[in-house]
Amino acid sequence: MNIVLLIGSAAVVYYLAQRFYAPFLSRQFGEDDSRPTPAVTCDDGVDFVPTRPHVLFAHHFSAIAAAGPILGPTMALLYGYVPAMIWIVVGAVLIGAVHDYSCLFVSMREGGRSIAEVARRTLGNRAFALFALFICFNLIVVNAVFLNLTAVSLTSLRDPAAIGLPDDQTLFRTIPGADGRPQAVVGGIASTSAIALTVVAPILGLLVIRRKAKNALIYPLATALCIGSVLIGFVYPVTPPTIDLGFVTIGPTQFWVLMIAVYVWVAAALPVWMILQPREFVSVQFLYGGIALLVCAIIGAAIQGAPVSAPATAIESGEHALGSIWPILFVTIACGAVSGFHGLVASGTTSKQIALESHARPIGYVGMLGESALALCVTFAIAIGVSYSDYSALLVRPVDAAADWKANPVLAFSVGVAGVCEIGLGIPKWLGILFGLLMVEGFVLDTLDVSIRLNRYLIEEVWATVFRRPPRWMRNFWFNSGIAVVLMLAMAYQNTAQSLWPIFGSGNQLLAALSLFTIWLWLRARGRRALYILLPAIGVGVTTVGSLVYLLVTRYWPAGNYLLVATDVAFLALAGGALVAGWSGGRKTRSERYEA
Repeated sequence: MNIVLLIGSAAVVYYLAQRFYAPFLSRQFGEDDSRPTPAVTCDDGVDFVPTRPHVLFAHHFSAIAAAGPILGPTMALLYGYVPAMIWIVVGAVLIGAVHDYSCLFVSMREGGRSIAEVARRTLGNRAFALFALFICFNLIVVNAVFLNLTAVSLTSLRDPAAIGLPDDQTLFRTIPGADGRPQAVVGGIASTSAIALTVVAPILGLLVIRRKAKNALIYPLATALCIGSVLIGFVYPVTPPTIDLGFVTIGPTQFWVLMIAVYVWVAAALPVWMILQPREFVSVQFLYGGIALLVCAIIGAAIQGAPVSAPATAIESGEHALGSIWPILFVTIACGAVSGFHGLVASGTTSKQIALESHARPIGYVGMLGESALALCVTFAIAIGVSYSDYSALLVRPVDAAADWKANPVLAFSVGVAGVCEIGLGIPKWLGILFGLLMVEGFVLDTLDVSIRLNRYLIEEVWATVFRRPPRWMRNFWFNSGIAVVLMLAMAYQNTAQSLWPIFGSGNQLLAALSLFTIWLWLRARGRRALYILLPAIGVGVTTVGSLVYLLVTRYWPAGNYLLVATDVAFLALAGGALVAGWSGGRKTRSERYEA
């Protein structure tokens, strides 16, 4: 099948969606730039900060475009590229982008409150409490997945031969591997890049956010910082040592887990302009560059007649490896089609920084289309860039596999990027693998920054609900950020990212269904018909509940993983309770009419 034709068809769908469907949504919600946004009325220089749309788009897109649109499609390709493409494109246009825009807009109209706080007024206190607990559980899983993924990406080692280099190469620093062969310290370059960008973030934040520097300065500066951080990484790659404390041994991966936990604890308590916004503004240059590079490489490879190794459909093999195509394909792709986490970002941080209501469309709706396009590029990059047998070997457990064998979707993605860039653009394979790794690292670390901050906001809201006047120490941001970090570490310590991914995808999309249900009732209370919200909520809700039941019965309970059994049951119970309580509370508001 012609890949250029498929990509062109998707591009047409994206264009029509932002040209016609997004304006339709804006009319339904009643966009009005004459109404001041919370960023203007509550400007405090910390959380509420009116921000230029292109800077805010960078923050928002960097926060939502994490590992989901990369690793989800990487694994879902086992079902074939056609099923993956259909869900990525159709799901994003009709569900994911609608969800992101509506969460952002409703949060703006509700004073920058989170979607959970919106649920309090719309659904009642009981539904709010259950909704808030559900989100807390969800964020714990999200944070644990991204923490493990970040630590793994920063400690990645590659055999020089696998990236097209001889054993005596001098481009990468090497260390001896388990088999005695030299291993290139690829992850060390990404580590140095991340550290360098974090160190310069406050300076860039002062220029971009506080001093309002001109675009002609900040974009070249951000690009130069991206390139400079990577060049420094080649010279000084960070490779943490193994530390033996006697009672415990801390390896490189565990070292980064602890260091990242400390970093996000501090970052979540600082003003957004100091680290969060500027780091994401720089990191998003990797995202923009990555999408452009992948599109050009895929088109170049297709024009040259490069074969597509992945089958168009492979339902049987996909179901053997991952499970039934419904519902597992849908939750595996995760953020590439629809993500409840996006609603937390939109209502938790983005709505507090948006300067005009009309900015919600390009940031919320179009931002999700951009993430969908990224997921589509990932799908085709792997389909072209690596043989299907080599790809499957990285994700499907062989019969004779060692006891410690683990699926490696990060490597599968990086190898796919390297292959398609070499075929389509003639870029050396070692550079393509490095770029793929930097994309994953940048996405995931930025999302962790935002996610811990969102968890802090939510914990503060829970205290305010449980206690009429919470003690001062319960309102302290260091304390609440610390709770979020400790819970993240506890979940990450006992599970790998691969074992957490299915329940992460299920809980994440079930959160989207609950958010859409809340928004539907919010609109109904204002006398507006909203089938375009209700139908996606029902579809996603049925799929994710089916997934949680499927995982519970076929995986977690038979395997004796009681932590994930408890998490799965908690998701089902809290979501069900929130729906029942929300419907009961929503009935009281349907006869009322609120000012839009």
